[in-house]
Amino acid sequence: MSRPKEFDRESALKGAVQVFCKSGFEGTSTEHLLRGMGISRQSMYDTFGDKRALYLEALRHYITERVAYQIRILSAEASTLKGLEAALNAAATAGSQEASSGSMLLGAISEFGRSDHEINSLIDTAERTLQSALEHRIDEGKSRGEISADVDTRAATDFVRATCSAIKLAARGGASPQTLRNIASMAIRSLK
Repeated sequence: MSRPKEFDRESALKGAVQVFCKSGFEGTSTEHLLRGMGISRQSMYDTFGDKRALYLEALRHYITERVAYQIRILSAEASTLKGLEAALNAAATAGSQEASSGSMLLGAISEFGRSDHEINSLIDTAERTLQSALEHRIDEGKSRGEISADVDTRAATDFVRATCSAIKLAARGGASPQTLRNIASMAIRSLK
């Protein structure tokens, strides 16, 4: 008869996310993971598999939470521009909060580029989901007259996504919260 697990799987997974956010895949040792997750080596292997399987699950978890949060923020405001501004400001706030730990998504892109099919698949799915939500909001803003009709929806969407990434990267580099908010404000002004 097997012993019941003596830890909360979700809490352990969140611990792994924090460790991978801070150190990336290559920079994270198994010992570092075990301390961050608060579990034994055997529990990690029995529950999550090897380090790579754990990384993929942690990345999937991180992406799912972040994408849902970003879409929720983007969609919460009736005004398209206010929704876009809220999403960019949320990126600035998250960037400030993650400055010491980093973004697991940006870390995966930086560490692996396009070299890993499974990681690419997770990132591409997240990007398509965000792309669709942003395009919908931008088209909605154009139809309401909040965003200039001359604005190319795809280009604006790419710009907003790149700005969110830049905000997070600037935060990791030590930019102040005010600087991050200024970047967000400038991006919104460019859409009018």
